[in-house]
Amino acid sequence: MRPALYTLMMRLAAPWLLARLIRRARSNQVPLRRWREWLGGGEGISPGAIWMHAASVGEVEAALPLARALRDQYPDRAFLVTTTTPEGATRLDAALGDAVAHQFLPLDLPGSVRRFLVRIRPVVAVVVETELWPNLYRACERYGIPLLLVSARLSPRSLPRYRRLQPLVADTLARVRVILAQDEAAAEGFRTLGGPDVRVQVGGNLKFDRLLPPGHEQGADMRCQIAPAGVPVWAAVSTREGEDEAVLAAHRSVRERYPDAVLLWVPRHRERFGPAFQAARAAGFRVALRSSGPLQEPLDVLVGDTLGEIGVYLAAADVAFVGGSLVPLGGQNVLEPAALGRPVLVGPNTAHFAFAVERLLVAGALWEVADAPELGKALTQLLGDANQRERMGQSGQSVVESGRGAVARVLQEVGSILEKP
Repeated sequence: MRPALYTLMMRLAAPWLLARLIRRARSNQVPLRRWREWLGGGEGISPGAIWMHAASVGEVEAALPLARALRDQYPDRAFLVTTTTPEGATRLDAALGDAVAHQFLPLDLPGSVRRFLVRIRPVVAVVVETELWPNLYRACERYGIPLLLVSARLSPRSLPRYRRLQPLVADTLARVRVILAQDEAAAEGFRTLGGPDVRVQVGGNLKFDRLLPPGHEQGADMRCQIAPAGVPVWAAVSTREGEDEAVLAAHRSVRERYPDAVLLWVPRHRERFGPAFQAARAAGFRVALRSSGPLQEPLDVLVGDTLGEIGVYLAAADVAFVGGSLVPLGGQNVLEPAALGRPVLVGPNTAHFAFAVERLLVAGALWEVADAPELGKALTQLLGDANQRERMGQSGQSVVESGRGAVARVLQEVGSILEKP
């Protein structure tokens, strides 16, 4: 695909994309005046701003240690963070508040991108993970804005799709000052797609540099609320559509051995909160929503329907299953439970976090299960063996600690731009 054809397709798709964003804005109570940001409008920013883009909640979580480090390193500069989704904006506000400015990234249309960049005029652009927007990248080059692609990743599933768009992807990557890939496999993938060899480097995964997951300090309090001392608790986090029955089947299996065991169930997306609650209730479990407030009676399942509290659920649990992995969706972040010293269980589909999964697997901090019956067996075994949980947890924390360094690498690149004579 050539740039002109891509732009034509974006123009045709723009009404549908904008309508979808507006629906999400309404459901998240985004003020009407902010909708124009998706077309490049909005408030101005002080000249010389640092601009970072993190698409949604997952990318924001990964970017938080970098955002804090940049804020500390350059306190006199304006700092703008863009997201694509309202959910990402909500998480950013909860984590950083007024420490950074936030706007929505405009649709990748020439006019929208031009209005955005002329209004903001950043001195550097830092894009987290794999957000390739041809018109945006081309405009950054036109206006002399150095662009860094950091903690960049390519899954085996996404690489063939990008290959089908080879000319367009190669043209887009050519506009980037440096591509800091998460690992060598990702770096080689970017080279295969046309990223200039001299600009593609291994910079590490920002997720290793994260502080402990948000809310972890409250985990002990939640544990006391949901389960008496000695009652096993496990968490199923970031689960995706198609995993509901597997989670419930595993919980039934656990309760055959531990009748009072409690499940903390945290679906990945907001629209899955209700279906998870209904599925647990239909399965005969006593179920409650986290947002309902203090618990009035014993329960079997607590559905985590609040944003920005993943650390609360993980810290309250003995073992964590990370979803998106029993269905072919590439898995979710396994480093959060590992950082808290929790044994990690995943399904066979973990391509999006292959590097982290491999390191945790080799260290003995993670077990892979094939299906719901194996998940139930693994949970039952671990919930009954505190020593095994302790060993796995310590190994996981060691892996996370040894992987740190991606933030420092990005700071080095940003410094070479902002601090040059």
